[in-house]
Amino acid sequence: MIRRYEILGFLALLALGALAAPTAVRAQPVDLLLVLAVDASGSIDADELHLQRNGYAEAFADPRILRSIRAGKHGAIAVAYIEWGTPGAPRTVIDWTRIHDETSAKAFGNAILFAPSIRQSYNAIGDAIDHAARMIRAGPFKAERAVIDVSGDGPDRRSLIPAAQARDAAVRDGITINGLALIREGSTAFEGPDGAPLAIHYRAEVIGGPGAFVVIARGYPDFARAVQSKLIREIAGEAKPGDAVAAR
Repeated sequence: MIRRYEILGFLALLALGALAAPTAVRAQPVDLLLVLAVDASGSIDADELHLQRNGYAEAFADPRILRSIRAGKHGAIAVAYIEWGTPGAPRTVIDWTRIHDETSAKAFGNAILFAPSIRQSYNAIGDAIDHAARMIRAGPFKAERAVIDVSGDGPDRRSLIPAAQARDAAVRDGITINGLALIREGSTAFEGPDGAPLAIHYRAEVIGGPGAFVVIARGYPDFARAVQSKLIREIAGEAKPGDAVAAR
């Protein structure tokens, strides 16, 4: 029997495909290439993955995100959404999509929300960064800025390409990697400062490039807020002193 979310996912993907521009238009420049790399590892159950996806869907429906997009030189960005976990097997859920207006932003968010999910294992962040960087290098859009946005609730484990190595290779190609560290409620770090262990790991091993930063979400109720704040900052290209992490 076909489940309701599968039908909705199919319809959302059809809507997104209908918005895809002809090749000539797709080749137009955008202000930002952004890959959203989201944790679907073994520590994330089905409800938690839905909460993460819902956070991104809500963000792209937020008028503040659209205002940030329209404020750019080209008034458009290109975004892809991947999920990661299993070593060597990150999955492209939504391929490159040009977002420039309310319709395209909401269609992208709905496609994320209703896409079929596949459970993954471990925390192979390095392989996710490598996959995202290859998507940026081979993508159909061109932009002056490229960002990989990694969100997760644990450190890098069992990557075929260690996170720092993948990070440094991406940074050498002019790509910035930012992070969203999800501090799980009940952990010893939940009430701690921004130097919580996971955020420290992200700063040392995951993020890199001009203006790279880590945002902390204190549990799933805080996830949507953290996503929206992070996306606005990424789209605007805001950099703060001391944020950058150089390639080694």
